[in-house]
Amino acid sequence: MPGIVIVGVQWGDEGKGKATDLLGERTDWVVKFNGGNNAGHTVVIGDEKYALHLLPSGILTPGVNAVIGNGVVIDLEVLFSELGALAARGVDTSRLRVSSSAHVITQYHRTLDRVTERFLGKRMIGTTGRGIGPTYADKINRVGIRVQDLFDENILRQKVEGALDQKNHLLVKVFNRRAITVDEIVEDLLLYAERLRPMVADTSLLLNEALDAGDVVVFEGGQATMLDVDHGTYPFVTSSSATAGGASTGSGVGPNRLDRIVGIVKAYTTRVGSGPFPTELHDEQGDWLRSRGFEFGTTTGRPRRVGWYDAPITRYATRINGITDLVLTKLDILTGLERIPVCVAYDVEGTRVEEVPVSQSDFHHAKPILEYYEGWSEDISGARTFDELPRAAREYVLALEAMSGTRISVIGVGAARDAVIVRHDLVD
Repeated sequence: MPGIVIVGVQWGDEGKGKATDLLGERTDWVVKFNGGNNAGHTVVIGDEKYALHLLPSGILTPGVNAVIGNGVVIDLEVLFSELGALAARGVDTSRLRVSSSAHVITQYHRTLDRVTERFLGKRMIGTTGRGIGPTYADKINRVGIRVQDLFDENILRQKVEGALDQKNHLLVKVFNRRAITVDEIVEDLLLYAERLRPMVADTSLLLNEALDAGDVVVFEGGQATMLDVDHGTYPFVTSSSATAGGASTGSGVGPNRLDRIVGIVKAYTTRVGSGPFPTELHDEQGDWLRSRGFEFGTTTGRPRRVGWYDAPITRYATRINGITDLVLTKLDILTGLERIPVCVAYDVEGTRVEEVPVSQSDFHHAKPILEYYEGWSEDISGARTFDELPRAAREYVLALEAMSGTRISVIGVGAARDAVIVRHDLVD
């Protein structure tokens, strides 16, 4: 079963890096297929903590081939900064390959992202301001800059000129900013060309050949289902396909090569940025959950919004992605609660709704219908089998499984690399 997709079930930050790391030595390739440096993975190995923003987390596993696919947008400064930081800590990054068709984030993308967000005022999306959205917009508008363009200065200059023709009018006349010159963009991008060249490849060909050879290829999604540009809480979403379907379009591997879809879901819920969040907590319980779970963005450091587990969202994500297995993370964070609320449905204007509302307005006004489960006080971080969990913790997991539409195969019980309980193998 060589093709495995890992996707977030909620609004991101569920612990996807931990799931990738769990596959460890059995993984031959790890592919990032969407997003950019607007999201992050935190991976703990022994006493070392690694915060990755652009690189797939599999790069930390010796012998694994890491790939940045064509569906990713790349900030080259961030890429080389991250590679340098890992190399300084003794991590071998020589196996990284970058798709020649991936799009590049430029200075004007970052500038437009920040000024546009401020211009929106109360209607702002809550982006990270790193130029992700404008780069994807240029991709769709067919005025984007791709990795391969850096190796032909004439083509690069022509493409930058075409992109800036319109953008400078917008920057100067609407946002009262200075015009950006073609020379400064071209010179900045060419600084990275020769360092980048050895990493660039036809990654679609490499991945298909790897699957033909029986290698295990893990497709690691950035962000999550509820941030997907098509299936998330639009317009409060990311700019790429963060669901399992994006693994095919973002890597050049056909969907019939994807054998298992693994969804990562927290034992509670978080999100960053604006948009509806039915189970959100605005009280002392929310502060406790945020502090105990250390819910602050890996990339931005900003506090995450927190709330209780939302079963309709998990069912929705299971359906949208075709999830075969769930990895339930951060179960240990709930230790110490006398009762644990779970959202089992919504109240929308007095009507009980069992699934995620199709209407944005309805979802915005949805109130959680909660059921309560007995909590536990025992430290569960040392548990390595399901039977070692306290009875109440087992019952909580089984209740979530029954509501979710698929099996919970792995349970995270701590921050350490080996703090997991495996109920069903993710590869076999």
